[in-house]
Amino acid sequence: MGGMPLNDMPWWRWRSNVRSALHMLSDPRFQQEVWLAGAEGYGDVTDAVYRLVEDTWLDSWSAEKYVGTIFRDAQEAAAVDLAVLRVLRILHQVGPDAPVSVYLEHPAWPEAVRAARQAHVRMAAADGEDPDARPSSVEVLRSLTRAV
Repeated sequence: MGGMPLNDMPWWRWRSNVRSALHMLSDPRFQQEVWLAGAEGYGDVTDAVYRLVEDTWLDSWSAEKYVGTIFRDAQEAAAVDLAVLRVLRILHQVGPDAPVSVYLEHPAWPEAVRAARQAHVRMAAADGEDPDARPSSVEVLRSLTRAV
C-alpha cells in the first residue's frame, strides 16, 4: 500500500485498515506462508477482521454509509459488505480465538476468500495499486496511517 494516494479520500486511514485486512483475507498463499506458519509482523485472522470492522462498524451497518468517505462508490461498498458478511459468519461460527487452521479449513472459507479478493481487487485498482503485491506488514500499515 505504499503508493496509495493518502489524501484523496476523507477517511483514508480507515480505508487503509480495510484494504489491509481485505488484502490478507484474500490471499490464500499469504495465509499459508504467514498466518498458518506463525510468521511475525502481520497479525492473525482475528487481527485482520478487527482492522476490517474496528473503526468502521461494518459489523453493524453497511459500507454504503461510507461511500465518499472510505469507499469510492456503491459497487466498492457492496463488494466490501459481501466480504465482511462472509468473514464474520465464519468468525461467529469458530470464535475469535480459534487457531488459524480452523478458519482455513472451514468449508465456507474459500467463499470468504473470493469475496475478500473481489473487494480487495476493486479497491486496489481504484487506488492505482497492484492487487497481487504481497500484503504489507502491520508495522508498514501503522507507518502509513501515521503519515500525513
